[in-house]
Amino acid sequence: PEQAEHARAFATGDRDPVAPRDAATVVLLRSDASGMQAYLLRRHRGMPFAGGMVAFPGGGVDPRDSDGVTTWAGPPVAAFAERLGCDEALARALVSAAVRETFEESGVLLAGPTPDSVVDDTAGDDWESDRQALVDRALAFTDFLDRRELMLRADLLAPWAHWITPEFEPRRYDTRFFVAVLPAGQRTRDVSGEADAVRWMRPADATAAVDAGTIRMLLPTYVTLTQLAEYGTPPEALAAAADGPVRT
Repeated sequence: PEQAEHARAFATGDRDPVAPRDAATVVLLRSDASGMQAYLLRRHRGMPFAGGMVAFPGGGVDPRDSDGVTTWAGPPVAAFAERLGCDEALARALVSAAVRETFEESGVLLAGPTPDSVVDDTAGDDWESDRQALVDRALAFTDFLDRRELMLRADLLAPWAHWITPEFEPRRYDTRFFVAVLPAGQRTRDVSGEADAVRWMRPADATAAVDAGTIRMLLPTYVTLTQLAEYGTPPEALAAAADGPVRT
């Protein structure tokens, strides 16, 4: 009811659009005997945004994400800025936020000690302590990487889409979607305080569940899964995301 009232006030000109917050979300992919799967979380029903909806790991950009990551492996920031249609400061912040949010909400970390390596296990108590400090914003992501002498593996992320919440909504996000493959040796963990269930699903199975009414998701998630259902393996999906500007 509150959202409907907000929309009516917007339609009559009594309320201005809320400025959208920059955000990043990551479609984490893997393969098993059934084919390519995506990692999905069901947000707690009490969440103020998309409560009860199935979604990908992601969230808003932390102001400190744009402080600059000095240990960056992969395409230059300028290449991401060109594809994402933004300046380099925002591109760096979006990629950093994508990696940070993936770690916060799944335990998967797209970083390693060298440009061609990835940490192989993040399940220990010390990793969990750092992950929680990132969630609580007691630790900046750049400080986390520096302290552990890790390089952000930007080359493991591929821009996929750009969605902006409609103007009439009271809570708005300007969100870039990325795809990434689950690194060898790492595994997802049900660690997100914002989710009450997590699971791996084939994209086609997930959209079929929405069509059947057994799960709910916002349109950007549904469309992204519909697009990914056209590819049989994670490398095929990454190859499809490799070139060209991202359409808003």
